[in-house]
Amino acid sequence: MKFTIAHNNINVLDLEKSLQFYEQALGLKEIRRHVPQDNSFIIVYLSDGQTSHELELTWLRDRTEAYNLGDNEFHLAFRVDDFAAAHQKHQEMGCICYENPKMGIYFIADPDGYWLEVVPTRK
Repeated sequence: MKFTIAHNNINVLDLEKSLQFYEQALGLKEIRRHVPQDNSFIIVYLSDGQTSHELELTWLRDRTEAYNLGDNEFHLAFRVDDFAAAHQKHQEMGCICYENPKMGIYFIADPDGYWLEVVPTRK
């Protein structure tokens, strides 16, 4: 028996704002979506176009309050081939929420406050 990682899910309050953020900040693009007949939720799958791992964004029609992220101790990590350019872009976007220069990493926050780690591709 062999398992492989398929996707991670996060719930979002403003789907369009989140889609724009993930495309602008990380280059993730929508590859498919599911909308039930009653429009009570929308699930959108994003891809980096290079790996099979997907990010699933779930929007719930009746949800109006922000999600409780607890201590926000969980995160997704993204490798980038040009760390300096990515850092500059995220600095210009104003989405860097934490930096650890000693470890050579930083985190950005999405519109709902989820933290996303950015790490350089190490050779």
